[in-house]
Amino acid sequence: MTEATERFFAGLPSRGPEVLEGLADGTLQIDLTDDEHRTEHWLIRLRPGSVRVSRECGPADANWYSSVALFDRLITGETQGVAAVLRNESTFSGNVMLFLAFRRFFPDPPGTRDPRETARRTAGRLA
Repeated sequence: MTEATERFFAGLPSRGPEVLEGLADGTLQIDLTDDEHRTEHWLIRLRPGSVRVSRECGPADANWYSSVALFDRLITGETQGVAAVLRNESTFSGNVMLFLAFRRFFPDPPGTRDPRETARRTAGRLA
């Protein structure tokens, strides 16, 4: 497992209140496989405003399977979770709302700007 992945999961509980805001309630099992076909398990318990993380493999409402390399690209904003699933780079089963809520923990791609802020700046120049 990479150090970036370890830091990402360690930081989830402190970020839960700001990111989740009542969006999710359930358990997400994330299985990350490396080049040697070893699998690391992460059990994420998402509740409105809170997150608990463990290194268990347990019963879950949803399962997400990914490579370690892809997950590293997700946590740096180089790729997006939904796009990775649609490209069949990772697989997901179960309660899709948990996946959609969890992806909010990933950063935006580098250089991404909020379109509302761009519109505000443009409107300010036109006024």
